[in-house]
Amino acid sequence: MSQILEPIQAAAGPNLLVGFDTADDAGVYKLTDEKAIVSTADFITPVVDDPRTFGRIAAANSISDVYAMGGKPLLALNLLGYPPVGLPNEVLGEILAGAGETCAEAGCAVAGGHTVRDEEVKFGLSVTGEVHPDRVLRNSTAQEGDVLVLTKPLGTGALVAAMKKGRLDDAQYQALITCMSTLNRCGEHLFDLGATACTDVTGFGLSGHGLEMAKGSGLALHIDPAALPLLPEAVELCEEGFTCGGTKSNAAFIQQDVHFDDSLGAGMIGVLNDPQTSGGLLISVPADRVEALQAAVLSHGALCAAVVGKVASRPDKGPYLIFAPLSTS
Repeated sequence: MSQILEPIQAAAGPNLLVGFDTADDAGVYKLTDEKAIVSTADFITPVVDDPRTFGRIAAANSISDVYAMGGKPLLALNLLGYPPVGLPNEVLGEILAGAGETCAEAGCAVAGGHTVRDEEVKFGLSVTGEVHPDRVLRNSTAQEGDVLVLTKPLGTGALVAAMKKGRLDDAQYQALITCMSTLNRCGEHLFDLGATACTDVTGFGLSGHGLEMAKGSGLALHIDPAALPLLPEAVELCEEGFTCGGTKSNAAFIQQDVHFDDSLGAGMIGVLNDPQTSGGLLISVPADRVEALQAAVLSHGALCAAVVGKVASRPDKGPYLIFAPLSTS
């Protein structure tokens, strides 16, 4: 992998403020002393049957990377792959319309895009945003003593898998759609609220993205599973086997650096490794500023602002990420 990435690193100039070195959510390039651009691209396969809803979710998922860097989204380009036959143009139009609705909600202009032929539908956005060079939020700058806040419930992967098997009721389905289509627009305000680090919880799950934050910061993240906000029956659905391949690959990726308390069952561990589509922001903030941040995050439309853990020093050769009750740490 290092040989593949080496030419990319060689092409990085002095104005590249954030690259791929800590697996951050987007690239950041300095234009002037007052302005930097945030650049990202993401696309997903359909997670729901309704094409307009899928477009809204995919757009929210893509825009989230800009918010996770503390940026404001400005411009988006559609990225659409679709089969050469069998898919009506009306379906493609609905996907684009749904994405356009979410972009309008975010105040992000849409300036066209690109399509390719593919065996299955894939859709997302390339998004450009802006941020002050001195106000960039990274996933690698958490500080010891910080409190961790999560802005959306977990379990989208499990509920999507259950939905495809007809297992969800209407209330669960609506909770799932609301979660995946809600924008993380609070992200552009987090620097002013005292946040020291941020990442959005997406395909690598809370375990994978939490591990990236811990390793990048050189500290340990201690998360209390009992404090985590969850979608309805997320744990039970994981226990029933409603997971995907990403859950297993996430578990394999993190196993050397993460400790799970012995009290945790397979269902909860499944939720912790569950790939999230358009998940929430995991925010690190000093303890004396957490209450003000919680209030502001909720005022900007976050589904929740749950205190889920803390940032601590990491003992030599100890785990970077600990999932256990805080009272027994």
